[in-house]
Amino acid sequence: MRSFAVLVLSVLLFAPLALSQEHPTLQAQPNTVYVSADGKFEANPDTAVVQFNISAQEENSRAAYDRASKQAEQVRQILRANGIDPKVAEVSSFSIQPMYDYRSTKQKLIAYRVNASVSLKLKDFTKIAPIIQQLSDTDITGNQSIAYTLEDMDMAKTKAVEDAYRRAHESAAAIARAGGRNLGELSYASVDTFENVRVTPMMQPMARMAVSAAAPAPTEEFSPQTINITAHVNAMFTLK
Repeated sequence: MRSFAVLVLSVLLFAPLALSQEHPTLQAQPNTVYVSADGKFEANPDTAVVQFNISAQEENSRAAYDRASKQAEQVRQILRANGIDPKVAEVSSFSIQPMYDYRSTKQKLIAYRVNASVSLKLKDFTKIAPIIQQLSDTDITGNQSIAYTLEDMDMAKTKAVEDAYRRAHESAAAIARAGGRNLGELSYASVDTFENVRVTPMMQPMARMAVSAAAPAPTEEFSPQTINITAHVNAMFTLK
């Protein structure tokens, strides 16, 4: 029982120390006011990132490589047909893997698989649907996904910080007025920013389908989700 009491006392003694390490605070200073505020900036995405895989499997590595090369050329032709230079497409990974049959006691090499992950950034959102549809019709790509992002993220973060600081300054000024004082200069500040860029879920390889030319794309008339940047500001001001 005594050891349990000592343990509880030790936890109570060290708990404030642990909390102070996780959340450091400023020491109170005379004639100052310390405030915190959140700000945000909402922007429409300016870039779409289309990602897909090129995959080919054959009995030997040379045949798999050649087939993947032909598929890649088909992708390049699709891009050119939509007015896009194939050089803007980036390959994030490329691999040639042996495939084995493990059903017997001794593994048997049965094929080779070539995989390449491709990423394409588009500024013109009207080209997304035609490219995705044409890639699906050729049945040469899989795991297609689309993500929307903002290229000038630094500008958006700056706007969010400015909004957070404005709110912090207004709060500090209100406190100063309530206390019959005037707000002085900024003496300390810390900033954290966050972004909520979301990626659409990966889609399984799409089967070849006969689609009417008049049929709208699945995303027709929908708008890409806006990107929200938030900032948290801690600020200390002097009081006059």
